[in-house]
Amino acid sequence: MKRFILSGGGTGGHIFPAIAIADEIKRRLPEAEILFVGAKDRMEMQKVPQAGYPIEGLWISGLQRKLTWQNLLFPLKFIHSLLKSRQIIKRFKPDAVIGTGGFASGAVVKVAGQMGIPTFIQEQNSYAGITNKMLAAKAKKICVAYDGMEAFFPKEKIVKTGNPIRGGLIDIQQHRTEGGVRFHLNTEQKTLLVLGGSLGARRINQLIEAQLPLFEQLGVQVLWQCGKLYYDDYKKYNSEQVRVLAFIDKMEEAYAVADVIISRAGASSVSELCVVGKPVIFIPSPNVAEDHQTKNAHAIADKGAAILLRESELDSSFANTFSKLISSEAQQEALSANIKALAQPNATKEIVDLIING
Repeated sequence: MKRFILSGGGTGGHIFPAIAIADEIKRRLPEAEILFVGAKDRMEMQKVPQAGYPIEGLWISGLQRKLTWQNLLFPLKFIHSLLKSRQIIKRFKPDAVIGTGGFASGAVVKVAGQMGIPTFIQEQNSYAGITNKMLAAKAKKICVAYDGMEAFFPKEKIVKTGNPIRGGLIDIQQHRTEGGVRFHLNTEQKTLLVLGGSLGARRINQLIEAQLPLFEQLGVQVLWQCGKLYYDDYKKYNSEQVRVLAFIDKMEEAYAVADVIISRAGASSVSELCVVGKPVIFIPSPNVAEDHQTKNAHAIADKGAAILLRESELDSSFANTFSKLISSEAQQEALSANIKALAQPNATKEIVDLIING
């Protein structure tokens, strides 16, 4: 019986690719044992069990960008997480360990490599994260979604697979009816889906709040994932035309009911949206390493496959840009066709091929 440890967390961008990989392993090897390792008190401790997998938590957190007392604890936390990872690996005896980013994955993948267990890294972004860069030397293969990743990793280990996406997204329109029922939306009416990431995006939420009169004027329903950090601030806008949710679990149904999508440009989101094939307005977060969300969004928008609006442009440009898009079937169809052409729908399968076949 094969055993696999998967580790990645902190944000949905690390967690959901790991779950997608686990689901594909389980589909092919139903008897396989799968264990997740994450960071205590982070969202993976809820999302992974909801997906049906066991998870063990490490006492670990990332370094803060500014000097804080929490940073002083980092060396102690990291050593503790290395020791705990070694205990987990010795007890579980995995055939392979897969990391999808985040500091929890750093500890367990590092220890597995030291113990001679095959390790695999899945890097979602065009600019590699610090954890994955540290782990590259011992990794067997490094699965990436962008060209030019030899700037961060040994060229001979890189395999361009694309990013894993959640199941059910290949043919989303089959979920449109149940999506309308789940979210209490009229599927005959135009619907805007708003995604600010799993935790939420303050600037996007502020934008949507300010533009609610415009959406009403245009006859557009809004399905608004505001994030758990902001739900208490925005739940007051729940109405027949506006659905405010902290988090959306059934993303295939949300994508299915959407006619236009507003989203951050994290790597996993971009990969999913290419497969979904709906018109997208990307509003990248400017608060990430090397501004990689703007680079991700540019890679799509420069091919005429999405609209890119920077946060600094929202007050001056959003209303006109959105109004033109929602009223132009031709623009919507062109954006849909162009973004669909960039999809890499077999990424999860190709990654699991490497893990199982070595």
